[in-house]
Amino acid sequence: MSMLKAKLSSQVPDLRERVRNLGKNHGTKTISQVTVEQVLGGMRGVKSLICDTSEVGLDYGLVIRGIPILKLTEKLPEDVLWLMLTGELPNEKESKDLQSELNSRMDVPEHIWNILDAFPADTHPMNMLSSMVTALGYGSKFKHEYEKGLKKDLYWEYTLEDSLDLIAKMPVIASAIYRKRFGKGDIIKPKKDLDWGANYAYMLGVEENLDEWYRLMRMYMVIHCDHESGNVSAFTSHVVGSALSDVYYSLSAGLAGLAGPLHGLANQECLKFILEVLNHFGKVPGDEELRVYAKERLDKGLVIPGYGHAVLRVTDPRFTASLEWGKKVIPNDDRFMMVEKLFRIVPDLLIEQGKAKDPWPNVDAATGALLYHYGIKEIEYYTVIFSVSRALGICSQLVLSRAMGEPITRPKSVTTDWLEKEVSK
Repeated sequence: MSMLKAKLSSQVPDLRERVRNLGKNHGTKTISQVTVEQVLGGMRGVKSLICDTSEVGLDYGLVIRGIPILKLTEKLPEDVLWLMLTGELPNEKESKDLQSELNSRMDVPEHIWNILDAFPADTHPMNMLSSMVTALGYGSKFKHEYEKGLKKDLYWEYTLEDSLDLIAKMPVIASAIYRKRFGKGDIIKPKKDLDWGANYAYMLGVEENLDEWYRLMRMYMVIHCDHESGNVSAFTSHVVGSALSDVYYSLSAGLAGLAGPLHGLANQECLKFILEVLNHFGKVPGDEELRVYAKERLDKGLVIPGYGHAVLRVTDPRFTASLEWGKKVIPNDDRFMMVEKLFRIVPDLLIEQGKAKDPWPNVDAATGALLYHYGIKEIEYYTVIFSVSRALGICSQLVLSRAMGEPITRPKSVTTDWLEKEVSK
């Protein structure tokens, strides 16, 4: 038994007891009131999900198991995976054991490569990724055991097995998509002596500034790994998983949501905007030039990509992590200089115009510029990188959901007629 599985095995009984006690002793207590505005506004702010892996506060941002994300940016992604699942950071031995566990599961079945070869040359990378993740489900251990007759108490164990298999393979198939889709040459096989984040960076084929590049990819994997369970990708995966669909189906469904421009595709749109501004001026514009340009854009009813967030009311700490990286490592890069300038200018403009409850930048406003600097210039691919990271959190949430014995998700809907009658009483 792996050290991670042993740790979880010791924790699951207590977790189940806590859930049982909550239901038994407090099952009828009200924890959230729902307004008509929330019903019409995408259920925003309705407290109706359990997510122990992370929380996001209006005025402090992402916290992983009680630890602010800015205190985790130097950690390995594997260590943060352990943290999300167990509530504790691993010691050195446990970290090495999990690295070894993931490295032993990186081999990808041949039929997956046949699928990759079959895509039309101009297929969007996210179409490729979601299809290949679904296809990996052919080897689902949970599905195999469930069909034989699996006790409910063991659901989490085989969900963990599938999750570790899938997480291990995500960088392998994601990097292969990059190499194939953008004509970068042969697929690069993983190095079994590298950690998970560095392995992904290595397989993409970047050849310069490797130490910096590996450290950036590790940080990227950490800061994008989770963001509660109410966001589109995590919530979709949760709903699908609640039907006892395996991890592969669940993550693939979530990736379909992550591919949307209001969610994971936003990082692509942010860098596209920065490149458009640089092309418009033919240089990095001065602050006043950029202020006039941004104001004219806002006056036309257009947005500044990367500014505003559905939940946060402060600067996204994940943006702060990316900003600090850029200041230390690539301060003279044109794209990064634009990130800094926009940060100085756009929030004040939005406040002046009263166009945003949250005028501050989110994580997407900075990360594209960092990736671009190291040679990953194909912006269509950026959401795939986001997906590899987010698999850590989504899979962790699914494992814990099965450990708790959560039921199928089935909220009650109402008609517009019913809502109109109800509010008129």
